[in-house]
Amino acid sequence: MAETLSSLDELRGAVDGSDAPAAATYSAAPREPVRDALGRSYATGKRKDAVARVWIKPGSGVVTVNGKPIDAYFARPVLQMILRQPFQVAGVVGEFDVMATVKGGGLSGQAGAVKHGISKALQLYEPTLRGPLKAAGFLTRDSRVVERKKYGKRKARRSFQFSKR
Repeated sequence: MAETLSSLDELRGAVDGSDAPAAATYSAAPREPVRDALGRSYATGKRKDAVARVWIKPGSGVVTVNGKPIDAYFARPVLQMILRQPFQVAGVVGEFDVMATVKGGGLSGQAGAVKHGISKALQLYEPTLRGPLKAAGFLTRDSRVVERKKYGKRKARRSFQFSKR
């Protein structure tokens, strides 16, 4: 009869042909930083209909969006706070300059797209920052988009007003 294997290590040993349990020596290759010739990292961020192209490089913390400073482009403090979140979570506030171009959508979607791009560029520039950014959920694209309008409806789900007479 076949002998009973009680662990994955014993199964690995049985497949390899050795009787002793094999030690788990599988390790992922360390991630390498991705930088261009100018020492910058590039990433694309998306949110709703907005698409942001983001470049980061070491600097004094200057953030420009479409050629304007952050407080001129995103006037609301909430949107400025959204852009600063990846730096606070990673613990690198004021260490990187950001140059972003963003198209499409409204201001809220554009702020989310730039945040997504900054997070992806940070983890490409310094792979050790991937853990905190991923734990905070900043590397995942928010897939929620506007639902399409259906025929026979006033909006996506709203029906026309019913009139009895």
